[in-house]
Amino acid sequence: MKPADFNHRALFAFLHDVVASALAWGLAFWLRFNLDVPSEFRASMWNTIVLTMPLHAVLFWTFGLYRGIWRYASLPDLKRILVACMIGALALPTLLVLLRGADNVPRSGYLLAPILLMLMMGGSRLAYRAWKEKRLYGRLQLSGEPVLVLGAGDITFNLLKEIERSSEWHAVGILDDDPASHGRVILGVRVLGPIDSVKKFAESMQLKHAIISLPSASAQVRRRAAELAADAGLTVLTVPPYDDLLSGKVTVSQVRRIEVEDLLGREQVVLDDAGLHQLLTGRVVLVTGAGGSIGAELARQIARYEPQLLVLFEQNEYALYRIEQEFSAELPALRIAAVIGDVRNQSRIDATLEQYHPEVLFHAAAYKHVPLMENENAWEAVQNNVLGTLRLGRSAQAHGVGKFVLVSTDKAVNPTNVMGASKRLAERVCQALQNQDGTRFLMVRFGNVLGSTGSVIPKFREQIARGGPVTVTHAEVQRYFMSIPEAAQLVLQAGWMGRGGEIFVLEMGEAVKIVDLARDMIRMSGFSEEDIRIEFTGLRPGEKLYEELLADGETTQPTPHPKLRVARAHDGLDAAWLETLERWISADSNPRPGSVKLGLARFVTEYHPAD
Repeated sequence: MKPADFNHRALFAFLHDVVASALAWGLAFWLRFNLDVPSEFRASMWNTIVLTMPLHAVLFWTFGLYRGIWRYASLPDLKRILVACMIGALALPTLLVLLRGADNVPRSGYLLAPILLMLMMGGSRLAYRAWKEKRLYGRLQLSGEPVLVLGAGDITFNLLKEIERSSEWHAVGILDDDPASHGRVILGVRVLGPIDSVKKFAESMQLKHAIISLPSASAQVRRRAAELAADAGLTVLTVPPYDDLLSGKVTVSQVRRIEVEDLLGREQVVLDDAGLHQLLTGRVVLVTGAGGSIGAELARQIARYEPQLLVLFEQNEYALYRIEQEFSAELPALRIAAVIGDVRNQSRIDATLEQYHPEVLFHAAAYKHVPLMENENAWEAVQNNVLGTLRLGRSAQAHGVGKFVLVSTDKAVNPTNVMGASKRLAERVCQALQNQDGTRFLMVRFGNVLGSTGSVIPKFREQIARGGPVTVTHAEVQRYFMSIPEAAQLVLQAGWMGRGGEIFVLEMGEAVKIVDLARDMIRMSGFSEEDIRIEFTGLRPGEKLYEELLADGETTQPTPHPKLRVARAHDGLDAAWLETLERWISADSNPRPGSVKLGLARFVTEYHPAD
């Protein structure tokens, strides 16, 4: 410890410990002789006290006992005290023997003194911490809203510590499904019973709030807890997700209202970090559509692997500005290039790839909104999603890009809408461009992502805030959902695993009925369907009741990653097919929607327009 760091509090602590070493030996003599030290031993007692003080002063300083703060005294501090006292217990008798001062020192003193010293030093610190916390937080403990905590794991222990210091909450009980925990007390709060008894305790205690403290539990367990609490008339809150807690991005004290995303949450993705380091670390990586929901998250995930340069390619100026500012603020050491451009602009693409020479390219730029792309914007969807992919793919081949990863969609499977058909055609373009040598083209399909631009969840949230109604197109509409980070992570994983020409299909779990999603969101917002009604508006143009992840004629095989399967569609595509397609999509015209759909049907045989 530097002298400059030795402030007045550290000085006080240092003097306290040195005096404690003297008191410990005085007490050791006093206890050994039944509270009356004989006169012949008093000189020896004072000599020992005089010797022990400088010895322990050196030891305490050497072991850095004054770097910590007493108010935050914890187990590591106690360990350092234990080691220092044990070494002192060995060093002092050795020193007394060398100085010929051990004759009148009782042997029991060598055992009693270190024990007493450890108790004094450790006890003082813990007593000060308890007093300080009582002074700071004790008056607030009963001033907050009474709340039930659902879950009795390690995170709950930390949560209860935060609640103790909070003026907002006061924990009155814990519910947990583990029978072994029932009746136990955690930081003064009793585990009352199982989670399904929440209604009984909510009524008997007249509670209004419950906090779900199950961040590492499965989505099904969290969903059940939330539904039971909501049915009991409680406002349901939750602690942050487990991976956010582990990463240190948030703390347990950041309790918030539960959202439907928490109930649809999926198991944490386990990535092949070593493989992704090989793919991304020290390399130039380009992401198109970098300002969109998926593109931006891909860029964030890629940044974790420390690429040499991350090129953010985006058509929307404001979206590119936001992601560029985010990286400048949060990762100033990361080299980025923010490039405005359109993937259909061949000269802009060529110039960008010529300047930066990316080794890995993630193509997330696309028009994705089904109803908007269905009729009067149909040709724009084809131009952006298909022609943009073709031009970008050819430029990637010409400039030596190692891997080209197309972000696709489940709507490309047996498509009934222009957007889905255009993405399926983009997949076929990548398959047609795949050669034995050169750039390796990979495609990754997944369903809806929670909270993305155009997602139904932000729309429902706005409708609930306005007091309803919540609009659902059809009572039987079902969709697959995953979180944006999970989708991005699995796209990266597929990018590492792919060898060229594969279509990777993400494991999407169970499909969710949109009407059930609406009901959950209404209930989680503290309302009932009597307060906010659900209105069915009819299927929109191009909309399907069910989404699929595989097309007819495709088969999948497992991969080493449990959440990825690979499909290989044998289309028999050749250069002549690609030339015919290019003549159509490069035509300088603006065909009518019906003509666009007929053209799509020529190149995507499984496309059957809904109308």
